[in-house]
Amino acid sequence: MAAQNGKDLLIKMDMTGDGLFETVAGLRATRISFNAETVDVTSMESAGGWRELLGGSGVKSASISGSGVFKDDATDERARQIFFDGITPEFQVIIPDFGTVQGAFQITSIEYAGSHNGEATYEMSLASAGALTFVAA
Repeated sequence: MAAQNGKDLLIKMDMTGDGLFETVAGLRATRISFNAETVDVTSMESAGGWRELLGGSGVKSASISGSGVFKDDATDERARQIFFDGITPEFQVIIPDFGTVQGAFQITSIEYAGSHNGEATYEMSLASAGALTFVAA
């Protein structure tokens, strides 16, 4: 896989609850991470005293974060609504030349900042709230 533009890693949110996805406006930096808890089943019979893990068990999760410029766009209003209503709509993460991850996420934090001689900025964090799907590019 060749090098990719960071601007092509997109976070999209369902704007209406009907599968109408739009890119979250103003993002300059985005990140997604996947996690899986381990279940340790090591016992006195474990070969050589090495730790053993139970495959296919443990909780899986994903987290998304992004930061960017406040644009007072429809996606900004939707993000605020999602946070204050505590709902878990569908989001998509487009990973260039890899694929699309989709599923329910909860917005766990929104932070706004600004300086006297600069633009207003924001940071947003999301946590997976159910099973995710992946479609290869």
